[in-house]
Amino acid sequence: MKQQTLSDMEYSNRKKRTKREEFLEIMEDIIPWDEWTNIVEPVYPTGKRGRPPVAIETILRMYLLQVWFNLSDEGVEDAIYDSYAMRKFMGINFLEEQVPDATTLLHFRHLLEEKGIGKLFFDAISRCLEKCGRVMHGGTIVDATILSAPTSTKNAAKARDPEMHQTKKGNEWRFGMKCHTGVDAGTGFVHTVEVSSANVHDIVMAGELIREDDTVVYGDAGYLGIERRPEIAQDPHKSKIDYRINQRPGKINALKDGPGKDWFHVIEHQKSAVRCKVEHPYQLIKNKFGYRKVAYRGLAKNHNRLYLLFASANLWMCARSGGWRPYAV
Repeated sequence: MKQQTLSDMEYSNRKKRTKREEFLEIMEDIIPWDEWTNIVEPVYPTGKRGRPPVAIETILRMYLLQVWFNLSDEGVEDAIYDSYAMRKFMGINFLEEQVPDATTLLHFRHLLEEKGIGKLFFDAISRCLEKCGRVMHGGTIVDATILSAPTSTKNAAKARDPEMHQTKKGNEWRFGMKCHTGVDAGTGFVHTVEVSSANVHDIVMAGELIREDDTVVYGDAGYLGIERRPEIAQDPHKSKIDYRINQRPGKINALKDGPGKDWFHVIEHQKSAVRCKVEHPYQLIKNKFGYRKVAYRGLAKNHNRLYLLFASANLWMCARSGGWRPYAV
């Protein structure tokens, strides 16, 4: 147990805790720190040459703060010095050590991106959810969202990111990338994360979001005709799945009033009641973690960050629903 500092004793007398502090305490309790540090350890510098490296867990905690609060390398360093809740989460006592600098965090982030550690973290959380019976199989909800990228060419290359493209959504043109997710239809946990340029249609990536044991797939009207896609129709398993895709509103409005139209509304409502679970992880990513725009150039770096974000979203939803406690049988 760490010895309390004067700051800890002073802050313990507060009448109210901030939402940031409550969030960090929940994440502190639910993250499998030993497993995550063991994932990083094989690729982390040993310190046999040069100055001793920062402890894996310390720099990992700093990186998670950057991801959760959508901060730059310099921004998260300043925020830790400024915020008691962040310093407490880092476990740093300024009498003994200082916050790792922005350059150290930059090198660590590049290491995670190069080795694909974000996906390993995401898979580790998925295994924990599976082990505790928190994931129900048999059904997947597919969806996608657009993440905007800078459109300006006022940069060193005098050009936009070549891996980002524009697409039209409604009457608005958007430039950036798409995040495609497969969500467990029973629990709402994200089990698959893929990315593409914004001009790639949602239905093109749908086949990669389906699990081997799925028997039903839900999606919005953008996935109409998915069963006729070559990668779906020619696959022995995916071709037998029941695709429950919402119809476009225009088709419903074109029907004549009567029992047939009422029944059509009931069916569409039942589809939407299941499909709405896919929106909650996106709400956490965009509103709680503030990730509405891409953070880096290129798809790979943003893909790695999205793995961390959705792993964190799964952890947060799990914590709010009772933590790692298995469901009662």
